[in-house]
Amino acid sequence: MDINQSQVEANELFEAQAHIYRHVFNYATSMSLGCALELEIPDIIHNHGKPITIQELVSKLNLPIEKTLNLQRLMRLLIHSNFFSLTKIHDQEDEGYVLTTASKLLVKNTSENSQNLPNLLPFANLILDPVFITPWQFLGKWFHENESTAFETAHGIRLWEYANKNPGFNGLFNDAMASDSKMMSLVVKDCQEIFEGVESLVDVGGGTGLNAKILLEAFPNMTCTVFDLPHVVADKIDTRNLKYVGGDMFNSIPSADAIFFKNVLHNWSDDSVLKILKQCREAIRLEGDKGKVVIIDMVVDEKHNRHEITETKMVFDVLMMVLVTGRERTEVEWERLFLEAGFSRYKITPNFGLRSLMEVFA
Repeated sequence: MDINQSQVEANELFEAQAHIYRHVFNYATSMSLGCALELEIPDIIHNHGKPITIQELVSKLNLPIEKTLNLQRLMRLLIHSNFFSLTKIHDQEDEGYVLTTASKLLVKNTSENSQNLPNLLPFANLILDPVFITPWQFLGKWFHENESTAFETAHGIRLWEYANKNPGFNGLFNDAMASDSKMMSLVVKDCQEIFEGVESLVDVGGGTGLNAKILLEAFPNMTCTVFDLPHVVADKIDTRNLKYVGGDMFNSIPSADAIFFKNVLHNWSDDSVLKILKQCREAIRLEGDKGKVVIIDMVVDEKHNRHEITETKMVFDVLMMVLVTGRERTEVEWERLFLEAGFSRYKITPNFGLRSLMEVFA
């Protein structure tokens, strides 16, 4: 072996070492972000109204001056991860921290939030909560056990039962789902034609009704039914064109022109999704293109998605395995379910970041 070949092999080994360390320590970025959210740093920077220096940030946080360098190191990592940015302060030599698009979505929805952006802070807080983190430490054990999920292995109970028995966590979970649903306004804005002409719609698993309310703002002549488990909708108040109905989607779904799912079907196994879709087929009032199921969910597409998007979708797929019995699916896997459930055709609009909008026609 010559010196050059030896050097190439050594470089490959060092690259492999760096690759291993990066992935082993990926959790450090999550925990650092969680720390910044706990300290409410995005809100402090937003409310400051201009770039904030490290000294000003330490003062706003009421931290000991000795922590300045530590905070600076935390912020350096989060800048590298594109949660914050540094910019020159006008007429000064100092630099100040500003928000990026990502951290703007982590600012609380307050009167000061003049941009009125969606707030994904509750979703981030849920994913970083110990209740969600702990099952990952039981994943290896779960493969040898008989429980349906690693969540059940870790907590001795399934996710939905845990939420029902722990009101605090249930509230955190519902807030997280609602915060994610606020991105729906962007979907409606870009896909007006999908909902045009739909006179009645059932939002299955619609929870607090946020999706339905966003739709009704854009289409006030539509009538919406939020269909969820009885205890979820028990205290919800009906309005003129919005009503709440309790039930079980595996048994029946209220009739309508369109049946709507957002981030619901990925929670369930293929057998369960097939049962749900067959109930949808029975519930749709109209034939052809006028009657349809509208699904917002992930479609795994390694060939066409950017590497980072594909990786995130695959992380979500394993997350579904850890927490529930569901999965993220490829187009081929979605198509098989649609056709087996009795639908004639489908259309996918993949323009919403991680998620796609699917129309499935009766």
